[in-house]
Amino acid sequence: MYQEFYGLTEKPFLKTPDPRFLYHSRKHAEALARLQQAVEEQDIVLLTGDIGCGKTTLSRALIDSLDEYYYPLLIINPCLSPSQLLRTVALRLDLHDTVRYRHGILERINARLYELYEAGKRPVLIVDEAQLIPGKPTFEEVRLLTNFQLDDRNLLSLVLIGQTELKDRLQRRPYRALHQRIGMQYHLTPLDRHDTAAYVQHRLSVAGRETPLFTEEAVELLHTHAQGIPRCINTLAGNALLEGFGREARLIGPEIIKSVADDTAHA
Repeated sequence: MYQEFYGLTEKPFLKTPDPRFLYHSRKHAEALARLQQAVEEQDIVLLTGDIGCGKTTLSRALIDSLDEYYYPLLIINPCLSPSQLLRTVALRLDLHDTVRYRHGILERINARLYELYEAGKRPVLIVDEAQLIPGKPTFEEVRLLTNFQLDDRNLLSLVLIGQTELKDRLQRRPYRALHQRIGMQYHLTPLDRHDTAAYVQHRLSVAGRETPLFTEEAVELLHTHAQGIPRCINTLAGNALLEGFGREARLIGPEIIKSVADDTAHA
């Protein structure tokens, strides 16, 4: 539709976590660096942030940055019982014939992790939306997975990613044993005005357009309505391109942002 009209090769504001579109703001760059360092050290790292701030995109960027020596295991829906979690981890490790009982599953996982270690592979368990983990028993299984280690190294690094409430939850007494093992953490916050402008231009550039498409006033209003949250920026900016195309507007001005923001508010 509007791609050709605006000189784009693809849609720049989709909500999928495509790491090509990750804008390396200072905050996002630091978050990614901490994730990479924790994985390199085979440690436990906690990444939290408000809804829509780019945590899932960072997880995909982390996976993309890993070389062939790493073995990523991604869980995107961790609303699982303890036994379901163990079986999911086993499946991610290509253990399709796991035994019935918990102890047997743990033994198979341990043997597989050691097998990967001997092959020079470093497993990385990434749990996205970890605030959905239903209760302490499942969190306890997550903690016990970090017990798989040799004298001088862990056999598994763990990346926990979730909304702000995950950070608060893990600080409570029942989760102290897991919280004490977290070697690194970072809390992601919304973009400021400068980064919102750079974020918009970065995504346009990845999508094939180097020249500005949004006026400065439009970007200012976009930041105000989206409150610096990347997912909200994507929604408003994507709708603005549709409306701008309908109006045959070569540039997106503040009146278009105001119109789509009003439509979104009343939806």
